[in-house]
Amino acid sequence: MDIPTNKSDDRLQRRRDLEQVRTFQRKIYQKAKQEKDFRFYVLYDKVRQAAFLRESYKRCKANNGSAGVDGLTFKDIESTGVSEFLDKITQELANKTYKPQPVKRVEIPKANGQTRPLGIPTIKDRVIQMAVKLVIEPIFEADFEENSYGFRPKRCAADAITTIKAHLQKKRCDIYDADLSGYFDTIPHKELLFLVGMRISDKNVLHLIKMWLKTPIIKNGQFRGGKKNKIGTPQGGVISPLLANIYLNVLDKAVNRENGLFQKYGVFIVRYADDFVLMGKNIPKECLARLNELLRKLKLTLNKDKSKAVQGYEDSFDFLGHTLRWSHSLKGRGYYWNVEPSNKSQNKVREKIREYLAANRHKGATDISKGLNAITCGWINYFSIRGVSYPTKAKRNLNWYLYKKLHQFYNKKKSQRKCKRYRHGAMAHLSKYHGLIQPVRYTPKMTPVNATDERLSVSRVRENRMHGLTRRLGYS
Repeated sequence: MDIPTNKSDDRLQRRRDLEQVRTFQRKIYQKAKQEKDFRFYVLYDKVRQAAFLRESYKRCKANNGSAGVDGLTFKDIESTGVSEFLDKITQELANKTYKPQPVKRVEIPKANGQTRPLGIPTIKDRVIQMAVKLVIEPIFEADFEENSYGFRPKRCAADAITTIKAHLQKKRCDIYDADLSGYFDTIPHKELLFLVGMRISDKNVLHLIKMWLKTPIIKNGQFRGGKKNKIGTPQGGVISPLLANIYLNVLDKAVNRENGLFQKYGVFIVRYADDFVLMGKNIPKECLARLNELLRKLKLTLNKDKSKAVQGYEDSFDFLGHTLRWSHSLKGRGYYWNVEPSNKSQNKVREKIREYLAANRHKGATDISKGLNAITCGWINYFSIRGVSYPTKAKRNLNWYLYKKLHQFYNKKKSQRKCKRYRHGAMAHLSKYHGLIQPVRYTPKMTPVNATDERLSVSRVRENRMHGLTRRLGYS
């Protein structure tokens, strides 16, 4: 497998690889869309093609992930040669001798004091998972419902929030905010593989997916899971989000089924991964009972501590870091649906600023400014949705917090006298001379309203998405 050494040749090779991947994805998506019951049987040869593996490696590297249990990093791979690394993968896939290595389990702290388990496969496993994802994702994208937004090409949290606000504006204010308990760790393998097999009959691809599901997890030197494990997919694996969406697509279809119970009462679902809301003008108890029945059949359970019924005109609710509420206009123009960063999200960004300043006291003012800009601007961009959200108040709060923290930061006595930036006003000095961006003066890159804009009809939405097929399928 030849990897160009010249930069211009390298860019040309990348464009060719991407175009080859996109062409295949476009064709297979159209086939899956036209024939709903077709099972794809020749896919394994694409997984081990040079273009797919090179593109997979590029995307895995772009994620800048850490090493797995083997300790091998991207820097180590490039020092010995990417070409040799991918050649070995190709040979293992061709000879069918590939075996995934154990997944390294790490615990990510959460705001409530608990931890979220995260599985880190080795880079080799990630590259092969990405190659399989590039091959099979368009097949299932043709089947997924419009109300699903998590971990899908050209979709994001902003689209989900936009759709929820559109439902609220149509007076669908009876809401059931649901959260699944340990979803990634409780997906049953047998049922998941059955759903994958409804669209894919290539036994080699199915065998790869089954091996990844059965891969043991290593934590603190101890092995867990393995061949006897019958539930769960590692949260952190490249292909895990796709598999999670495949499984919950059953729930989406059940809620959206024409002449079904949910449609009878005008109840809609908006889902982002394992977080979803049911919305309608009135959600009767029959719908909630039906929801629990569906989840029981899927062998999933609701998190009772996080799931709750909400009346939109009376109570606010949080979804994907946003707080949605029926608020009175400060200009005296009546009420409106306010979407702003939640208190939890604001506390989280403050914590990041506090931790960054505590860990980087040795850095110069310019580096401090760059680090703070990455935190604050990224946070503001996420919560800025054109025509949907109103983050101005949160930006003012963040600006005031940053002002106080920088004042305290440069008040520390590093010698017998205070830093001059403390005397001159730390925030103003960094903004004027070192490029610090003040949150209140930052013009965010507003997330545009996607095809979920409530002004578009359903038929127009589908038409626009078909016209944007090439652009959408090329991203993963």
